[in-house]
Amino acid sequence: MRTSINTVFSIFLLLNVISFFGQSKIERKEIVTSKNSKDADSILNLGMKSQDAGNYAQSLLYFDKSLILYNSLGKSRKVGDCYSYKAVTYYYQGDYSNALIFFKKSTEEYKKTKYRKGISSILNNIGGVYYYLGNYLNALNYYKQAIVIQEELNDTKMIAATSQNIGGIYSQVEDYTNALKYYDRSYLIYKKSTDIKAISQNLNASGIVYVKLGNYTKAQKNLNQALVNADKINDKQLKIEVLSSLGELFFRQSNFERALYYYNLSLEYSTKINSLQYISITEVALGKILNKLNKNKQAITKCLKGYNNAEKIGATSVKKDACDCLYNAYKFTKNDKLALYFYEKSINFKDSLKSGETSNKMMNMEFQHQQLLDSISHVRKEHVIETKHKEEVQKKERQQNIIIISLCFIVLIALGLWNRLNYTRKSKIALKIEKDLSDELLLNILPEEIAQELKQKGFVNARNFTLVSVLFSDFKCFTQTAEKMSPQNLVEEINTCFKAFDLITEKYNIEKIKTIGDSYMAAGGIPKPDKESLKNIVLAGLEMQDFMAERKINNDANNNPAFEMRLGIHAGPIVAGIVGVKKFQYDVWGDTVNTASRIESNGIVGKVNISESLYHLIKNEECFRFEYRGSIQAKGKGELKMYFVERNPHILNNLQY
Repeated sequence: MRTSINTVFSIFLLLNVISFFGQSKIERKEIVTSKNSKDADSILNLGMKSQDAGNYAQSLLYFDKSLILYNSLGKSRKVGDCYSYKAVTYYYQGDYSNALIFFKKSTEEYKKTKYRKGISSILNNIGGVYYYLGNYLNALNYYKQAIVIQEELNDTKMIAATSQNIGGIYSQVEDYTNALKYYDRSYLIYKKSTDIKAISQNLNASGIVYVKLGNYTKAQKNLNQALVNADKINDKQLKIEVLSSLGELFFRQSNFERALYYYNLSLEYSTKINSLQYISITEVALGKILNKLNKNKQAITKCLKGYNNAEKIGATSVKKDACDCLYNAYKFTKNDKLALYFYEKSINFKDSLKSGETSNKMMNMEFQHQQLLDSISHVRKEHVIETKHKEEVQKKERQQNIIIISLCFIVLIALGLWNRLNYTRKSKIALKIEKDLSDELLLNILPEEIAQELKQKGFVNARNFTLVSVLFSDFKCFTQTAEKMSPQNLVEEINTCFKAFDLITEKYNIEKIKTIGDSYMAAGGIPKPDKESLKNIVLAGLEMQDFMAERKINNDANNNPAFEMRLGIHAGPIVAGIVGVKKFQYDVWGDTVNTASRIESNGIVGKVNISESLYHLIKNEECFRFEYRGSIQAKGKGELKMYFVERNPHILNNLQY
């Protein structure tokens, strides 16, 4: 069952694109050539009108003209406004590469005049573009930069919006604890305002998270309040979204009667405002419920309608859900041929959802190029036929016709060359995006410093480090627990845990080294030494254990198998580098690594076990409390003194994310 991801984010993406300019729109005027501020303002406003009307080509012309005037007047802030409006226009057209380019140019201009509110707004918008592209790490980075400035300016409205955006990211990566943390932060700000719509959107977003966590009481409370507010302001779109969320809530509880009630209401409102997005979503949702009630023929009718509406708007994810619904319905009605047909379509849509947007654009440009070639070929054939005809019926005008044909041919060649150049330019942009994606992928595998060295030299020199902290973790009784799970559920559970660990290591500037089966390895202080790494890696370990504890509570509540984890940390000298020529992996070696592994294997579930040497290095940190375990017999190491470490409840931890 799916609710629209736009519920969380669509309200806030580019929320403040034009909110901070403070310019009133004016009536259209005759554009004059004199270079003064009033003319530039008039042209800018004409561009804004064209943008609102959806005339994007015209709006870009106006923005470029006003940009020239503002540049000549030396008005950097106004130049930044023009760049920002151009970026928004490109975003509306789906040209995300140009949108990012002009948003960043806008930021550079605002920095010249120290226009910090504008800078924070643009950073938020850049984060929104990356969010839409599914690049959550980049989106999170820009949101964090924006919120720092917003807090300095005490811009509570934008702090709330940005916090909700960050909550949306954590919700997408299924880190629901952090998602709720940021949603709650937004709610406290909105609660002090009179913005009922923003409060309702926040309650709906957090309600969806509570549904996913299985906290149905809290979810229903939030969603009911959101619906009351939506009715109060008579916002039909908001009512549609909340009703859809309530349908999902009762579907999860197998209360199909109430789920049908809310989804039917959502469909009714969607039909009134012709919202094809929610019409298709609710029709598919109703089809899935009817399947559960063994009303398979009715389910087929609903899902086919949902599929057709999703086809009209190109909603691939909804089409996939519709195909899943139709597959199950036809399977139960023993129509194996149609069941297989929709199963194969579902697989295709699943693959399509994973395809990169850049690939789609490249294929589209190639298609346009082929159309151009076919068009030129067709015109040439037409001219050949026309020439022969004229030679037969108008011999006296032969020379004149040849001249006309030659001129037309030259025009066609010129047109073909121009289109080829235009295609080449677009291809270069697309290739640049591909290069950026490949660089990003390399940085996702290797530390930035190591990746740069590898690209420059083709190899990486091994390096000695005198003091590096090494963290190991693994799941206790992994084999026995895994036997209770299907292969798919097992992989999903491990992936959920390791994704959370990845975000935690990034938060504390710790380098993930690798995973082996159910084991996770990370190191602090490499490739760049960091005096805070010893403290940070222990904080990271504590947060990992907190996540596993919460995960177990949630899994136990849902009667799902749950893992428990041992975790150990040791510090000392290591050697780090890359080995091999394929499937590069940054790795570390040395006795410190072996000792860290023994510290982990001699740990206890739910605890962070550290070595004596690490204890002496961090024992003066006030945020920790230690418990001496004595000397423990470690395989291959003899007796090792070990300590448990936990947070000091009397000391506030100021490290916040």
